[in-house]
Amino acid sequence: MDSASLRSRASQDTFISLMQLDPSPMDSPNADGADIEKELPPLPEESETDASSSKLTDRSVPLASSGTTSVGLSGSGGHGPIFYLMRIQRYSSYTLSLFTTLHLATTSIIPLVARSVPASESYLLLAREIYQTPLSEPLLVGLPLIAHVGSGIALRLLRRSQNLKRYGGATPGVYALHHAKTSASGRSSGSAVSVWPHLSYISVSGYGFAVLLGAHVFMNRGLPLSVEGDSANIGLAYVAHGFARHPAVSWLAYSGLLAVGCGHMVWGWAKWLGVAQKAGWKVEWPTGNAALDKKNRKRRRRILLAVNAVSAAAAAVWAAGGLGIVARGGLQPGWVGKIYDGLYDKIPLL
Repeated sequence: MDSASLRSRASQDTFISLMQLDPSPMDSPNADGADIEKELPPLPEESETDASSSKLTDRSVPLASSGTTSVGLSGSGGHGPIFYLMRIQRYSSYTLSLFTTLHLATTSIIPLVARSVPASESYLLLAREIYQTPLSEPLLVGLPLIAHVGSGIALRLLRRSQNLKRYGGATPGVYALHHAKTSASGRSSGSAVSVWPHLSYISVSGYGFAVLLGAHVFMNRGLPLSVEGDSANIGLAYVAHGFARHPAVSWLAYSGLLAVGCGHMVWGWAKWLGVAQKAGWKVEWPTGNAALDKKNRKRRRRILLAVNAVSAAAAAVWAAGGLGIVARGGLQPGWVGKIYDGLYDKIPLL
């Protein structure tokens, strides 16, 4: 026997392949982020645990009535946390859409029709009686916003935890070893193992929108409450005063808020309506039939362009009244202007 064969060592690749599933087929999700939403089947040990628990708690149920019991594929039949997190994220967006519609009307459409900031202030005050009372503000704005953002972050963390558990996190050192091996071999990041779920445009725009919206809420609610004790004097004139004092920062901030916010909201609704899943620039799963693939590609591109057109139209409508009328309102005179100056002076970056 050859002496070299006696001194051979076990392949590290074989060791990894025996202890860890290759997650590469799982890391090619749809562009709409559907991989985050789907509930993964339970692990074999979890299915066995659920099966044994059900036998201990109820031995009188006939086996024929238990349904499918394939290990690792069925589970207990109940909904997992991803199901409930998706519902929280979806239904919270309904409430936020109601507030957004009122806010769009009072900050853009009415100023666009009235062509004046002072003439539009009374309508904003009337709308505040709906969404800015001690009871309605947390129910219509605060809690839905926290639930929407929080459930989105929780979904990503939960799916990452599930991926780690299935593809190396439960085996000490295996994922790190495989990650180091793929990095050392010079493989592209697209083919390397990734335990994080796909980051879609809706998710990216949502995180950016959350940051911009947080700054907007601070300037229009948090700052007046902390300095003046209330925000009774804050309205469209306050925004116009800020544009007159700090035009560059104001235009940049509000333009980004409208562009990112409208894009996120329109694409989010397209997702809930099942339209975003059909949009794209290319066919994700080619059939091999050139004519059929070309037809599918054209249809996906038309849907993509249509959704983007709706996003641009929504941003243009909001900008027409908000940036075209309110932003040009100018400095406010008298004691109101002094109050606004005192508030803006509290921001060191301005």
